[in-house]
Order: sequence, then structure tokens, then C-alpha cells
Amino acid sequence: MNSKVKIARLSILSNSSLILMKIFVGIFTGSVSIISEAIHSTMDLVAAIIAFFSVKISDKPADEDHPYGHGKVENISGVLEALLIFGASVWIIVEAVKKIMHPEAVGSIGIGFIVMFISALVNYIVSKKIYKIAKQEDSIALEADALHLKADVYTSLGVGMGLLLIWITKLNFLDPVVAIIVAIFILKEAYELLKTAFEPLLDVKLSDAQINSIKAAIDKHSAVYCDFHDLRTRKSGRTKYIDLHLVFPENMTIKDAHDICDIIENDIEKSLKNTHAMIHLEACDKNCSYCKFTKKEKCK
Repeated sequence: MNSKVKIARLSILSNSSLILMKIFVGIFTGSVSIISEAIHSTMDLVAAIIAFFSVKISDKPADEDHPYGHGKVENISGVLEALLIFGASVWIIVEAVKKIMHPEAVGSIGIGFIVMFISALVNYIVSKKIYKIAKQEDSIALEADALHLKADVYTSLGVGMGLLLIWITKLNFLDPVVAIIVAIFILKEAYELLKTAFEPLLDVKLSDAQINSIKAAIDKHSAVYCDFHDLRTRKSGRTKYIDLHLVFPENMTIKDAHDICDIIENDIEKSLKNTHAMIHLEACDKNCSYCKFTKKEKCK
């Protein structure tokens, strides 16, 4: 079992435990903010399950029906997770508004505060572990899962502080108000996740920093080619795809040009993890329209 699957399984186990604890305490205390946290954790659990299966599928090698592999399964899972969070946030806001209109006393505040603190601590530890593996493996599904748990840390602390304020001020309406603040925070999280996961499905280019890294790898060999153009980049899951046109002097042999292309492709793939580069060879035309050498000495 690889590290991505192991860490996704850990997320499922931790979320399941926290959900049971929050639901029990939420019902026992009558706190809508704790119930909202239980719902948030339920969404985290669904997200963790989606992440678990998506990382297993995305690691499958390319086949006849999927010649570019299965990487975009991770992006699809990220989009689904974001939509689930949107739905949960709206439900929390609706329930909190009902509580504001018909306020109820919150009981056993001390227990609720302890549960929120434990939840924040557990999610902080697990999210750090998941985020580390997500960065190592460049996994959008695991990064989304880590983002969920990171948000849960802040929302749990927020609910805990809300319960503390209720205990100090005896103002029970603060409970649904805190729940609404939590929901708004989760909505922001969902938007960021949706943007991150959805863009690769539209074949958006890589970041400027990554493109500059690609250009630097190409420029290292500028002494042996005339120019390059039509650089295109995209990402599928964790795999980055790069293609470009490289212009060589007209008198260079195909073998020599191909060998240079192999070297440049290897350099690009070394500069960025999980990268597949492909170069199209072109000969400099008679007018040297692509040639950057003013004396055209390489084309003689």
C-alpha cells in the first residue's frame, strides 16, 4: 500500500471518530454550533472517502482507453468535495438562522469546549501529516483533504471560543451566530478548493514559476538550437504535460537534433517532478525567421 492510500485511510479513521464524538455532544448540549461542526466533519469524512478511492484510481498506469493516465480523477474528486462543502455550509446557515429566531439554552458548555479542543488538536496533527504527503506526491485529492481538516481546526477553535463566551456572558444567541461564522469560513474554503481542483480540468497552463523553470531548462542548450516556440503546458492529477517546437539549423542531422531533444526533455523532467515533456523538431527556414543569431552562422 503506497503512502497516499495509507494517509487517506488515516483521514477516514480520524474523521469517523470525531463525527461520533461531536454528534453525541451536540445532541447532549443542544448546541447548534457543535452540530454544525459534526456536519462539517461528516463532509470531511465523505471527502476523505472520495480522496481514498481517487488516489487509488489515479495511480493506475495509462491504458488503451486512458492513454494519458487517470490523473484527472483527483481533480474530479476535488470538485465533488467542494460542492459537498457548499451544500453543508448552506444547511448550517439555515439551521443557525432558525436557532436565532427560536433561541434555546446551551447546556454542559464545559464538555462542548473540551470536545472542540480535542477535535482541533486531532485535526491539526492529521492535516499536517496529510499535507506533507500531498506535497511529496503532488496530489490534489490529498491536498483538498488536508485543507478540509485545516479548516476544521479553525472552526472547532471558533466554536470552542463561542461556547466560552456563552459561559461568560450567558448570551445563548452567540451559539448560532458562531455557527454562521463557521459556515462562511467553510464557504470560502470550498471556493478555494473548487478553483484549485477545477482549473486542471480545463487544461489551464502551469504556474509562471513552473514555466520559467521549463524555459531555464531549455535555455541551457541555446547554443545548439535556433529558437523554440509554441510552448504549451497543462496538468492532469499530479502529472504535468509539456510540449513545444524546437527549431534547429537546416544542416543538422535528424539524429543529432533528436539527441539534443532527448537531453532537453530529460532536463525539463528533472526540473519539475512528475513531468512528461515532448518536443517537435523543426528546421530553420530559408529566411531564418525563427533564428536568433544575427549572422546566421549556425544555418550555413
